[in-house]
Amino acid sequence: MAPHTLTAVSGEVADKVKVETALVSVFDKTGLESLANVLAERKVHVLSTGGTAIKLRECGCTVQDVADYTGSPEILDGRVKTLHPKVHGGLLAARGNEKHGSEMEKHGIRPIDLVIVNLYPFSDAVASKPDDFAHCIENIDIGGPAMIRASAKNNASVAIVSSPGQYAQLVEQINGNEGCTTLAFRKNLAAAAYALTSAYDSSVSQWMAGQVEEPPATRTVAFHIERPLKYGCNPHQLPAGLCSVGGSKLPFEVMWGTPGYINLLDAVNAWQLVRELAQATGKPAAASFKHVSPAGAAIGVELSDEEKTVYAVADKELTPVAAAYVRARNADPMCSFGDFVAVSDTIDEATAKILKAEVSDGIIAPGFEPEALEILKNKKGGKFIILQADKNFQPPDMEYRMAGGLGFMQRRNDKLCDAQCLKNVVTASKEVSEQAQLDMIVGMIAIKYTQSNSVGYAKNGMMVGVGAGQQSRVDCVKLAGRKVATWRLRFHPDVQGLQFRDGVKRQDKVNARVRYIEGDMDAAEYTQWLENFTDAPAPLTQEKKDEFLKGLDGVTIASDAFFPFRDSIDHAQKMGVKFVAQPGGSTQDQVVIEACDTYGMTMCFTDVRLFHH
Repeated sequence: MAPHTLTAVSGEVADKVKVETALVSVFDKTGLESLANVLAERKVHVLSTGGTAIKLRECGCTVQDVADYTGSPEILDGRVKTLHPKVHGGLLAARGNEKHGSEMEKHGIRPIDLVIVNLYPFSDAVASKPDDFAHCIENIDIGGPAMIRASAKNNASVAIVSSPGQYAQLVEQINGNEGCTTLAFRKNLAAAAYALTSAYDSSVSQWMAGQVEEPPATRTVAFHIERPLKYGCNPHQLPAGLCSVGGSKLPFEVMWGTPGYINLLDAVNAWQLVRELAQATGKPAAASFKHVSPAGAAIGVELSDEEKTVYAVADKELTPVAAAYVRARNADPMCSFGDFVAVSDTIDEATAKILKAEVSDGIIAPGFEPEALEILKNKKGGKFIILQADKNFQPPDMEYRMAGGLGFMQRRNDKLCDAQCLKNVVTASKEVSEQAQLDMIVGMIAIKYTQSNSVGYAKNGMMVGVGAGQQSRVDCVKLAGRKVATWRLRFHPDVQGLQFRDGVKRQDKVNARVRYIEGDMDAAEYTQWLENFTDAPAPLTQEKKDEFLKGLDGVTIASDAFFPFRDSIDHAQKMGVKFVAQPGGSTQDQVVIEACDTYGMTMCFTDVRLFHH
């Protein structure tokens, strides 16, 4: 049996409705003067309340207090002002309906053509006094949403203006249509009004759910489109937009450039990583992100002369912030090509000058020195994206997402991975140096923001290999280990001794060195590769590589979940691993511990799984 629904009420639907009576009751009086002038010029009869009425009279409007119109005073400390049949009858009456018309005449109800209302700032009230239940309750608007919903329902005749941002459009409508509003305009306003009340009720509902022992099963989250995006993940995924959530502001400001969907995903994840890394270590932090995983992450540890040479910054000024960036970029400079950068501290001129030379899409940081900002604005022909993060922004406790028509919710991963996570040393070796502890923290936090399964190697305050998104943990170890070997072999004398032709670009040199290290080129690729050099380089033999990698030592490995078998440890020792940070909890924990003891490794059970999807 079909569900019972109401039958539509008959009435006239006119395109243009002249504004003769307006109801104005606003908490936010921004821009009211310019609007009042138009109402006064058009001799609109205005119904209003309290401070709004006073303001409108000052602007020359003919104003009748709602209490005088209804014959009912404001009561209950202002909780009841407009909740009256003479108000809501004027909003909901169907024009041209004979029955409605006779009832309005009988009860002295005048039709209301325009409603201008905005709501008590409930979210601000909660933010200012989150623990004052009575204060928050008092700032839940009742009359405002009721008038907005009634006006929006009767959009055939009533225009509902629910935001000061709509005033300019309203003035244009009235002046351009001889004092009338059009049906299309009223419908647009109605849609915006229902979106507003939905978002408002959502914020109240979310707050109320946190105040009770048995939260309701229904959750609502309001998204507000702050800026449209060119497209989503792919060009055919339209429309797309960047949204604020639950009435809160965005965690950053777009200072320069036009960020895309994936840029923003990289930015927000990278920013969380560096913010947490700086908090956990007390040092500036940087990250290089590609496709929502870090290619590199690091803290501001001073570089050795050898590192400066290999990372091509021997002639550069290296502040702690610049050092963090250089290390993050040089974990895997091939993968960092076209990255999005995040830095925990204000970008200084030294960092901007180094970043200027790299191929990168954008940066997010809490601030920029004036000279640094000008340098970055000119990068990529003026298309480099610059986001200024709000370092005081706290994400909501709960996260919501949709996938395949399903909704998912969880508490966000707000676990801080710091030295407190490294107290449980389970191996025979208990030695954890200060540098090893820093490397463990860098590793844990980097993989916390890496697509799972993930494993990462760290040394000297930087990631030197990240293995992301593999179904098998040992494959993560091997993938990241291959990157570690490539990173280390960039220090080999033969690699550093490559003689490039004049004019070879910086990134082309990076790519050529990596292919020289990998050495698996076929004839066609090899011929093309040789064009980078003045003379054909001698091969970097496997024997040379193996011998050089024997010197790799003191490396840390961190895993987002337990190692289910010892095979990961067996492979990790080939990469010079001496320190291990992992959650533990496998039935094979003892076997893994024994493997670590065999190789003289120190392993900490963090008891914190860090899956990220």
